[in-house]
Amino acid sequence: MSQIQELTSAQAAKLLRKWNEELTALKDREEISREFVASAGEDLEQVRPDYDYAAVQEAIGSLEGKIRSLKHALNLFNANTEVPGFGMTVDQLLVYIPQLSARKAKLSQMAAKLPLSREVRYNSSLVEYRYTNYDPDEVRADLEAVSDELSRAQTELDTLNNTVIFEFEA
Repeated sequence: MSQIQELTSAQAAKLLRKWNEELTALKDREEISREFVASAGEDLEQVRPDYDYAAVQEAIGSLEGKIRSLKHALNLFNANTEVPGFGMTVDQLLVYIPQLSARKAKLSQMAAKLPLSREVRYNSSLVEYRYTNYDPDEVRADLEAVSDELSRAQTELDTLNNTVIFEFEA
């Protein structure tokens, strides 16, 4: 019998992790009990592990169904719930955050460069210099802005994931 449950995204993630761990354990137990080895002349019934094919398949199917149902509800929540202050849904923000992280990493590297550095080349008698081709102050300002935006996005997502409730049919 199905029942409606209410949870936050954070609670759903923990429940999904729990169910996936249970599913893995069930499949692992099945793997070691669905076949067995016995010596010639050994009483098979004494060494036969406890295994009920139909019951195991039913348990696996039940867990997989719960996982599908919860993931679907979570996907709908992510696709339809707007994150305050961003004009984006959760699923869009989940793409935006890695984009911001990549931009922050690039800007961090650029901000760390010296405006002029000597280039050392082996097997060459030429003295070469590497010059930055950008305004370091502009890069530092962008880095600060991107860092602030990333922090704000992560904080808003954390708040939403821990406070907004959605329903799913268990």
